[in-house]
Amino acid sequence: MADEAVAEHPAEPAAPKAKDARSPEAPPRGGARGDDNAKAAPDAPGSSDASDSADAEAAEREKERERAADRFKDRTRDPLAEEQGEEEPTDAAAATRARQSGQKLLASSRDLVSFDRSDVGQVHINNISVGLDARRSGLSMRDGPVPEEDLLRIRRTHIEPEGYVRLRRALEARRLLVLGGAPGTGRASTALALLEEVTRDGEGGRNSERVRRVDPERGIRELAGKVVAGEGGHPRGTGYLLEPALDRPGTLPPDGMDLDQLASALAEQGSYAVVVVSVGSAANPLLAGRYGAICPPAPTRELVAVRLRQRLEEEHGDPARGGGGGGGGARDGGRAPNRHADRDGGRDRDADRNRVRHTDPNGGQHADRDRGADQDEGRTRDAGHGGDRTRDGGQDQDRRPVDDGSLSRLLERAAEFREDPEVTEAVGLDDLRPAEAELFASLLAGHLLGSVGREELLSGCRGLAAVQAYEWFAGVDRALAAPPPGDGRAPVRSGTAALFHPVAFRIALAVLGGASHSAVSAAAHLLTWELSVQSDPDSTPARPLFCDDPESDLALSRARPADGAVDVAGAEVTGRLIFYRGAALPAAVLAELWDRHFPVRAPVVRWLRLLADDPRPQVSMRAAVAAGELAVRDFEHGYAELVRPLADAPTPRRRVFAATALDQAAGHASHRRAVRKVVEDWSRHGTPALRWTAAMALGYGRSADSMDDTLDALARIGVRDDGEQLAVASLNVVRLLTLPECATVLRRLADWTGHRGEEYQDLALVSIVRLALTDVDEVLDDEPGTPLGDRGDWPLLLALAATRPELTGKLADLFWTALNTARSRDVAFDALETLLRSASRKDGREWTREGLAALLPALTAEEHDRRRLDWLLQRMMRDQDRPLTEERARALWRLAVPARQRRSEEEESHG
Repeated sequence: MADEAVAEHPAEPAAPKAKDARSPEAPPRGGARGDDNAKAAPDAPGSSDASDSADAEAAEREKERERAADRFKDRTRDPLAEEQGEEEPTDAAAATRARQSGQKLLASSRDLVSFDRSDVGQVHINNISVGLDARRSGLSMRDGPVPEEDLLRIRRTHIEPEGYVRLRRALEARRLLVLGGAPGTGRASTALALLEEVTRDGEGGRNSERVRRVDPERGIRELAGKVVAGEGGHPRGTGYLLEPALDRPGTLPPDGMDLDQLASALAEQGSYAVVVVSVGSAANPLLAGRYGAICPPAPTRELVAVRLRQRLEEEHGDPARGGGGGGGGARDGGRAPNRHADRDGGRDRDADRNRVRHTDPNGGQHADRDRGADQDEGRTRDAGHGGDRTRDGGQDQDRRPVDDGSLSRLLERAAEFREDPEVTEAVGLDDLRPAEAELFASLLAGHLLGSVGREELLSGCRGLAAVQAYEWFAGVDRALAAPPPGDGRAPVRSGTAALFHPVAFRIALAVLGGASHSAVSAAAHLLTWELSVQSDPDSTPARPLFCDDPESDLALSRARPADGAVDVAGAEVTGRLIFYRGAALPAAVLAELWDRHFPVRAPVVRWLRLLADDPRPQVSMRAAVAAGELAVRDFEHGYAELVRPLADAPTPRRRVFAATALDQAAGHASHRRAVRKVVEDWSRHGTPALRWTAAMALGYGRSADSMDDTLDALARIGVRDDGEQLAVASLNVVRLLTLPECATVLRRLADWTGHRGEEYQDLALVSIVRLALTDVDEVLDDEPGTPLGDRGDWPLLLALAATRPELTGKLADLFWTALNTARSRDVAFDALETLLRSASRKDGREWTREGLAALLPALTAEEHDRRRLDWLLQRMMRDQDRPLTEERARALWRLAVPARQRRSEEEESHG
């Protein structure tokens, strides 16, 4: 059929259809709208003036139709691409995936933790307490001997980390060991265990003060001088533990010559020293030298099993532990008896994966240790299972817990609880550190023995991540006010950037977890700058360019890398992603940051605004989700500082950020009413930018009381000011079609097509055309595995036709209306051609054939519609740039037209 016939000639009267083939709301088929296709009346006989006037009117009507078609096409543009140019698409699919990833990252809601402010080294979760000295140990420790009872306890309960023998041999050979690790991983307790062992067998074995802690403010040189001079009455064979505060501004780390001098002095006195440092740019040169070594963290499963058995034996009435001095510490749930110890000192020990053998993986069997060269005296060390084996006058070998059978049953139940999905989710940490294992074991033991209820158990488990977040932020910048070191050297101020970078990295990871490592690191540096300027506004922060240590960042932040897909310019490429080692940590970090550290809000708000401008969806959308969570914690502040300013911004990217943050807040029942009131006011009385933002928020489906209310607000935005916001309104109508209430959306679209107002008609027509041109993964939040999620690269119209057969008739009626309305016809025909070409992929594999098989028969039920499809297939076959093959044209025709309705001439026309 000729092109002019399709463009101008009125369609034939409608043929009868089956009842369920069309929605009753659709306009009658057989012609487009009368006002669009009205033709001039026949010329009045005998009047040439009338004929000329009719021709002029017809020409004017044609020009008006062309102008209307141009206006309509302009309204089908991508409203998110305004600042990029009309021809350059935005990566809506990447934005949708990034938002979904951010929501999963912050999905865990955590209970608040009660802190005892009279002692910042103590945290209470329910009725169980634990020490919090990991951040502060270096500043709180002073000179003094380690009590003998502490050494005895370490000998009996310390769980050796992997490579312990190697560390001990290095200390014996060089007299000095620089032991590195992240705070809380067991490094200080391992250092004490090493010193206890080498000094016990050395010259100081009979000395009750053979292991001493050294004031961290004393430098390596000062310690070396005291060792050589014998100051302080320290006998030969003494072991020294030093934790220098290298992260304090103005502190110079020791160099290689300082370490050599100390090692020489120790050798002269037959003494030993372990210097404990945190991994990072300041300590890495020390760890890379001849004295350096990394302390491996404790394996979680073995650590919890040991601690749990200890707790059950204590609570179950083991007489050997009833009042023994070295039996396992306090019964308060893990508070270290020695307040000078690091959080990972004292009771909290690491386990050696290679040299601890558990016949019961749940900790029910005692562990045997291969002590290698340490077996010369025939002494063995208990692995922390309750004292069945001891060294040097500990518990007798024959002692056993009372009612060992009952204890075994408790251990079996404990193993079941440890694998309980609800408990695992509540803990929210991939691996536990020593103090966390102590607390978790105490909670499990209390629950098994009836003193801790189920809800208390889960609440206490949720508090573990909050405890870690508290430690990370408490007093971070206190060192800025500390005096310079007193070792005689002129201090060089390291600046605030080095101090704030670990904190900034943890915040960036909480906001952008799951993004590429490079994106998180770059965002962390931006935040480091903002924090530094806020802390010291009179100075320009120094930003070292070659001092980053990615491995240290991971260790200090409990992070893990993983290979995964990164969206780049609409394509997925493999990249190095980064996550917290625990689903509970991101929410815990943001809660701690926002609820307890008010001065940091200003730099974080400035930083989030910078992230809102980032062109990468993996950054801006994740930051928007995090901003919404922060707004929930203080909606007054979040709305005033983040949401409202960005909602009225001139750029679409910032307005999308504000809309996403609002929707994230609407996901919380406590704030849903406030969000809906804001969006309602913006849709009615807001500036054009605020109405645009309101439309984007409405498209998520949670910013109004019902779907009808949502569609009323979108219509109000779309038709106002001659359809100025119609493009963004129609986009969000399409987004609503992925929700379960999509039948309501289709009903309202049909109502709008019959509305007397042209703006309502255009809103419906633009939405219909956009429905055919939008891919599922651009608007869908579902994971793969759902009917729509498995069709992410399908046009949404075809995906709905394939997965919701009850909607096929309504979808076909609406698309038919767009094809038969003059101002939308050209764009609708282009969309139909796109749909037809999506039947199979370039390599011949089936693509959207299932959806076309559902839609096309309903769309071509009448003779006029079949002739139009025949004409379109012929045009596609004649396309010089992308000709459709005869085989594919024949397959499409057979999908649309049943065999009984095909005519031979039509069959021949396209193969």
